[in-house]
Amino acid sequence: MLIVLAGVLEGEDLARVRARLDQAVWRDGKATAGPAARAVKNNLQAPGLADLGAFVMDALKRHPLFEIAARPRRASPVMFSKYEPGMDYGPHTDDALMGVEERLRADLSYTLFLADPESYDGGALTIENAAGEQAIKLAAGDCVLYPSGTIHHVAPVSAGARLAAVGWVQSTIRDAGQREILFDLSMTRMRLANAPREDVLRLDKSISNLLRMWAEV
Repeated sequence: MLIVLAGVLEGEDLARVRARLDQAVWRDGKATAGPAARAVKNNLQAPGLADLGAFVMDALKRHPLFEIAARPRRASPVMFSKYEPGMDYGPHTDDALMGVEERLRADLSYTLFLADPESYDGGALTIENAAGEQAIKLAAGDCVLYPSGTIHHVAPVSAGARLAAVGWVQSTIRDAGQREILFDLSMTRMRLANAPREDVLRLDKSISNLLRMWAEV
């Protein structure tokens, strides 16, 4: 299941993140890639921005769809990436286990776009699925959440600079199909907020009981 979270960062918050990245020191992104991905990774990353990463994660957690789409148990530190002309990230799948001192199972990956799409050419995140490939290039401040086990790549940038915040989430719901069922039910619950109390109560009961059956805490 692929979910777009619109407006995770807006206005002053987005400007704050971009201003910090304008002053960042960028290094070769291969340093943080797994053995398989290292051979196809050609980008830059900015280390030492833990406070900015926490600011972005707080914004993600406030988004009304993040909780019901990810059901997060743990999350990796946020990483900031930059692609300049000639850079790309070839087809790869994210490592199943992330981190060194604190390990997490990567169930979901996210890319939060930070540059206006008109400011750079290329750079679409392309994700493979049963229907083929889906190219994603969102407005600055929007985020895409997708399964970490999919094959995906970042198309070459030919002009400008692509900026993004990326990270991984371990969900309390390991199974992707179960997460989708809970997401659909929770979205229905949001839309039925003004329905008769009895109907909403039974829907709440079903969501809670499925969480009891499936959640890992």
